[in-house]
Amino acid sequence: MNAEIISVGTELLLGHTVNTDATIVAQALSELGINLLYACTVGDNAGRLKSALEQALQRSDLVITTGGLGPTKDDLTKETIAETVGKPLVEDADSLERIKQYFKGRYCSENQLKQALLPQGCTVLPNDVGTAPGCVVSDRQGKRIIMLPGPPAELTPMLYRYAVPFLQQAEQSAIYSDHIHVFGKGEGAVAEEIAAYLDGANPTAATYAKDGEMFVRVTAKAKTKQEAEALCRPVTKEIVAILGDVVYGVNTDSLEQTVVNALKSRGETVAAAESCTGGLVSKRLTDIAGASAVFEMGACTYSNRIKHKLLHVPQELLEQYGAVSEQVAKAMAQGVRKTAGSTYGIGITGIAGPGGGTAEKPVGLVYIGFTNGTETWVKKLGGVQTAERSREYYRMISASAALNMLRRYLQGLDPVT
Repeated sequence: MNAEIISVGTELLLGHTVNTDATIVAQALSELGINLLYACTVGDNAGRLKSALEQALQRSDLVITTGGLGPTKDDLTKETIAETVGKPLVEDADSLERIKQYFKGRYCSENQLKQALLPQGCTVLPNDVGTAPGCVVSDRQGKRIIMLPGPPAELTPMLYRYAVPFLQQAEQSAIYSDHIHVFGKGEGAVAEEIAAYLDGANPTAATYAKDGEMFVRVTAKAKTKQEAEALCRPVTKEIVAILGDVVYGVNTDSLEQTVVNALKSRGETVAAAESCTGGLVSKRLTDIAGASAVFEMGACTYSNRIKHKLLHVPQELLEQYGAVSEQVAKAMAQGVRKTAGSTYGIGITGIAGPGGGTAEKPVGLVYIGFTNGTETWVKKLGGVQTAERSREYYRMISASAALNMLRRYLQGLDPVT
């Protein structure tokens, strides 16, 4: 099945609102194995929306619209779609009652009640958190249009509770995907190594870049989810074997989730002292529910004075080698572990930019220390003047590299390789 998304709203074209709806819907389509061919944004204009709909229905089996279902005059999506497919709007009793209950005890205008008008013969998608229902309607050729509300807080539950099950039933098949997460090797290199699997039909394999790392998605379609999973299993196993220890997990949410799970299983703890990352490692670890069982403390030790006072980094190291150095990263990791009394310690120091770099220590130079209390390892990032990246990139990649050092150690691997 081929699909496209039409996002409706002048505020999206003006840049006043970020179009997160398209991302949410695209991810859901990907999980269903539905090919997304096009995505476009149209302002609150009935003529332009109708033109976009007619073009979409000519080339796709499924069109999903987001936005324009509300009570105001510029909410024209439903009316335009009804006109395009040649179906009148009729009142849906259940939707009307939901709207009345939503406004129970408060004033409810006629504009609010108009949201219960839906194309004749459609499948209604209830709105569990708002007033505007969605629906599925077909044109004369049997091609489907799914209408979803614009606010992500309303769109997401409607999509996953009602639209996705509808599409699964319509397709009479199940989709299963494995996500093989990789850190330390780029998408291009991975694609070369697993090239033989990228042309597969069922299951399929595809590579995706993501925030300084990448993942491989292996997807299969079958009559049941169990059968689809069985098709994926051997391919996933073979790809993991080819990629080796740069794979940090399969079907895990993130590096930090992998680390927290591993620490919990071992009954161990970690503490982090951060300079250039500004507490990002601590933030990412504590984003994980249950991190309190394994994360002792995070210290944002930005100044030399605090590195010395709190972490006991020797003053002579700071003066001789500078804050951004292998020696100081090592001392930071050892110091925070000792202060926290944790099993492991992480220390990060570097130059995130955009200023502060020199020929000897350019922007992007980062040292990451990791200690288990007996041995201490230091990993160097950057150090060569290259095309400048953003401050956010250097911070994110440094935090990920620190988490990956800990991950590798917990999995019995060399932390630095």
